[in-house]
Amino acid sequence: MLPVLDRARDLLAGYEVVFCDVWGVLHDGVRAYPGANDALPRFRAGGGLVLLLSNAPLPADSVARVLDEKGVRREAYDAIVSSGDIARARLAETGTKRIHHIGPKRDLPLFVGTELARVPLQEAETLVVTGLLRDTVETAEDYRPLLAQARDRDLELLCANPDLHVEVGDRILPCAGVLGALYEALGGRVYWAGKPFAVAYDAAFAVVRSLRGAVDKKRVLAIGDAVRTDLAGAAGAGLDALFITGGIHREAVTVGGFVDRDRLAALLGPETRTTLAAIPALVW
Repeated sequence: MLPVLDRARDLLAGYEVVFCDVWGVLHDGVRAYPGANDALPRFRAGGGLVLLLSNAPLPADSVARVLDEKGVRREAYDAIVSSGDIARARLAETGTKRIHHIGPKRDLPLFVGTELARVPLQEAETLVVTGLLRDTVETAEDYRPLLAQARDRDLELLCANPDLHVEVGDRILPCAGVLGALYEALGGRVYWAGKPFAVAYDAAFAVVRSLRGAVDKKRVLAIGDAVRTDLAGAAGAGLDALFITGGIHREAVTVGGFVDRDRLAALLGPETRTTLAAIPALVW
């Protein structure tokens, strides 16, 4: 049975580096969580390094500005690795010039500073998906005809946010990952630019090496609220993990304001084999 902690201090003491998820751990899409806003600066004050590993489809500097708006302290982290930056690196690597973009206007900073042309689907070399245009009312099925056209052209779909869903206040909304999953089901090629895929952890360790040199994986703890991305991704990368139960899975594991251990056990499978403990929220 996975232990459920009241505080993270003793667990954090065994690690030198934290790879921390953002949405559902640092904030709920509206405002910062006070516990995480206190715990991570304390960890850093003790010599720890905090790298935010986010599936946000934005460059790291844009993610930082969003965190500022939510009230997340700059003292809570040392650096950010975002799916947006991983997506931009992929586009540069493939030499892509013309893309068809699916996503809301708030994601347009992804393309600022690039020479990418956003064009109609029939002119595109790559389909870049950052989200649904109207995520409060749409589902992946609304995009099936367009995705079928892209598949028929054998376009790669670059999914700049592999999350399936996200917590926004008290709502759970679909993310770009649902379109990537449907495209794969249709037989299309998908490049997943983020967790739980190895490219995210490779990018994170590259930043850690630039800041601190080589660090043993046994000294790195992943913290996140999503089984599919954070916990499975940590296991795939060979990292210990701490599960935040008050995020995306809160309805699945919480009864009467407390973590139900039977529900917790039912949620976690072999893909979470390196998860050491659960905690309702990140607190020191």
